[in-house]
Amino acid sequence: MCGIAGFVGSGEPADLARMSAALARRGPDGAGSWIDPATRVHLAQRRLAVIDLATGDQPMWNEDGQVGVVFNGEIYNHAELRRELCARGHRFRSHHSDTEVLVHGYEEWGSELPLRLNGMFALVIIDRARGKLFAARDRFGKKPFYYTATRELFAFASELTALLEHPGVPRAIDPLALDKYFAYGFIPAPISLYRGIHKLPGGCWLELDLASGATRTQAYWKFAIEPFDSIPANAERDWCEQLRSLLSQAVKRRLISDVPLGIFLSGGIDSTAILAFAAQHRPARQNRTFSIGFSEPSFDESAFARQAAQAFDSDHHEQILDLDAAVQLIPGVLAMLDEPMADSSIIPTYLLSRFARESVTVALGGDGGDELFAGYDPFKALAPAGWYERLVPRPLHAGMRALVARLPVSERNQSFDFRIKRALRGLSYPAAARNPAWLGPLEPGEISALFGHPVRTEEVFEEAILAWEGANARHPVDRTLEFYTRFYLQDDILTKVDRASMMVSLEVRAPFLDNDLADFARRIPHQYKFRNGQTKYLLKKALEPVLPHSIIYRKKKGFGVPLTRWLKHLPEPPTLLQNPRPDPAWLARQWQEHKSGKADHRLFLWAWMVLQAHLGAR
Repeated sequence: MCGIAGFVGSGEPADLARMSAALARRGPDGAGSWIDPATRVHLAQRRLAVIDLATGDQPMWNEDGQVGVVFNGEIYNHAELRRELCARGHRFRSHHSDTEVLVHGYEEWGSELPLRLNGMFALVIIDRARGKLFAARDRFGKKPFYYTATRELFAFASELTALLEHPGVPRAIDPLALDKYFAYGFIPAPISLYRGIHKLPGGCWLELDLASGATRTQAYWKFAIEPFDSIPANAERDWCEQLRSLLSQAVKRRLISDVPLGIFLSGGIDSTAILAFAAQHRPARQNRTFSIGFSEPSFDESAFARQAAQAFDSDHHEQILDLDAAVQLIPGVLAMLDEPMADSSIIPTYLLSRFARESVTVALGGDGGDELFAGYDPFKALAPAGWYERLVPRPLHAGMRALVARLPVSERNQSFDFRIKRALRGLSYPAAARNPAWLGPLEPGEISALFGHPVRTEEVFEEAILAWEGANARHPVDRTLEFYTRFYLQDDILTKVDRASMMVSLEVRAPFLDNDLADFARRIPHQYKFRNGQTKYLLKKALEPVLPHSIIYRKKKGFGVPLTRWLKHLPEPPTLLQNPRPDPAWLARQWQEHKSGKADHRLFLWAWMVLQAHLGAR
């Protein structure tokens, strides 16, 4: 696990040093660099040592020094790939470095290398013989990769903040990216907050010709729901067995580490399943589990985590926190966030990561389970949405929203008034735009009011609309699964976990995103994921022989914070955004309505604070 940075073209060694220094939290255990004056290639890497502590330093080269790599992540099938490459005549110098597999794998398979990797990664390979730079990102985009490409410069980094340390990198905010930030709550790849800076999407590779500076990108994999052509007679039984086997295998792959390893434990189905299968592969007391609890009952899950830890006899570590005291952490966490993303659960995720890092360097988490197996509340809204659309004439929608807006504002986690207001908001839009409308801080009309320029729904939600309309599987559940897995997972959930964990130099692994498990999950028909109002139907059935019934079927709480209450007392940040300039009267009205309890503008006001914190830290 590391941070990587570099550039080809204009720039000085001092620029590379600053880019590397900006990634120090990602790699506190070592730093490496390489500069070739002839081709003006500059590479840097910061290392968090996890695998092959003695011989895993980077950049790492092949025998003749013609192929080298800098790499951020972990390759879980590196031992299998090493055996295959050795059989093909490759000779390794390290004992068990997953990084060296990338060097020889590229020699053997070229641009097909990423398809063979089961892991999380952002990698850059220099091919000196062919005069190429090759970069790739893992299938789901778990590890970040920012880049800019101009006639004079190609530059890349694991974080936007590090990339901006190079003086040749553009710094002008992209107004469309800003609109999308407030529409989604995150900025969907391939764009970033800055015009001319891109995120390489998950499942893509990039090639740069060192002589001409020409770049090209290509998708090597895309998540798509493609249900099995036929359903076997004993589908539920057979698929449950296969699902247990694949999840067990995915967890086993991610237990390999040369440093202390633990498990994030909320007591929910996903994290408890990871603990259960870890307990099958090593003695129970070797499994160190970590949870944080909160003094506010509606936000606290610590009792469920204790129950799960006791069921599998893990070495459990728990920290109970006062969420109102945690508010003091907000400025520091937001200043380290890198690119703005408006998920307030970054705060408890940071707290959990910081707590775990006191004991371990690696942790396993449950990310991906909700996206692959239909675990979110909006899946429950799909059928009522269809009835509402058919029975309530569109001219009445605004009236229904106005009526519900009069409900008293609650500060409780996942309160009824918040959920019904968000549901009716989404139902105001066509089905293709409904998922981001349910999630986003602002509607297109509100963004227009904030910035004073027209905002078209078709443009601001373009990615979600194209994915909905272009999906192979046409059922609303399948289309919604694709939205959450292709967009929300990559640019919200995985970004949040990556940034929060890297703030404290902790590596977090996601067994649910294992290649084999994800490929199986996307083939399961929707009626086995969401059935009769039951989310994660097949996953729950598969885990009935493994987990306590009370954990499998308990109500989902979510990893929330009392944001509505916090924002009533937090100071309003100074407006640092100048282009486009926001309407100060509109902005002031949002704060006043929220602080008075007249309305709940938590999602927008938090997104606004995150943006200002980013601009202040630049």
